[in-house]
Amino acid sequence: MPEFREAARAAWPFVAMGGWVLGCALQLQQPLLWRWPAYGLLLALGLLAGWAIVRWRRHWSRFVLASALLAGAMGGAGLTGLRACLFAAHAIEPRDEGRDLTLVGTVAQMPQQFEGGIRFRLEVDEPPPGVRLPPSLLLGWYAEDLQKAPRAGEVWRLSVRLKAPHGSRNPHGFDFELWAWEQGVQATGYVRQGTGIAAPLLLASGWSHPVEQAREATRAAIESRVPDARTAGVIAALVVGDQSAIERGRDQTSSSLRRRG
Repeated sequence: MPEFREAARAAWPFVAMGGWVLGCALQLQQPLLWRWPAYGLLLALGLLAGWAIVRWRRHWSRFVLASALLAGAMGGAGLTGLRACLFAAHAIEPRDEGRDLTLVGTVAQMPQQFEGGIRFRLEVDEPPPGVRLPPSLLLGWYAEDLQKAPRAGEVWRLSVRLKAPHGSRNPHGFDFELWAWEQGVQATGYVRQGTGIAAPLLLASGWSHPVEQAREATRAAIESRVPDARTAGVIAALVVGDQSAIERGRDQTSSSLRRRG
């Protein structure tokens, strides 16, 4: 028995880490978030229990493993819930969905091309006055031939229409809303163009995202040097991780075959 108690006193940090993982997993199963004070209380209780274990573990070694598991679970669930509440606080307001909004932002990732336009991430630098927008947006720019396509690191002024991310209910299928949450994207939309709408305007080119700029330059070099579109798409996907290049190359090859036919 003394050996067991000694082992328990030595193993409690590892049990607490397992409890932390368990607490995070349990919080992620919640269909609705609690208010942030509840998670703050859980985190505080977990930290308090952890401090008590460190301070008095020799006096209650029988319960140290169970206490460590509970302390870790409360701490993990509390911190995960607090982070989720903080993230949700930046979500787009329902009243701003579907409206024409003019904002200034920086292209944060290498744009992904698809048939009929491009898709890119935008970091909001200047939201419209009186409007609270998420810090990161996923935008589509629909145009058959873009005269000046945005590039990573550039600052643009755009008119957009936004909405909160929504995916289709498809059991065991791709969960777009979950993917957007994981990527930090809290609104999706598209660039508005047309009569009476301010045209997209490039304001500056910078080096705020050098890695993405290098990826984009590498992709452009591959596409310019490899004549076969499908082969170029596969190489770009392998080198820079642009999976859309494969589909784009396949579409271009199909279009070429149809023209020949």
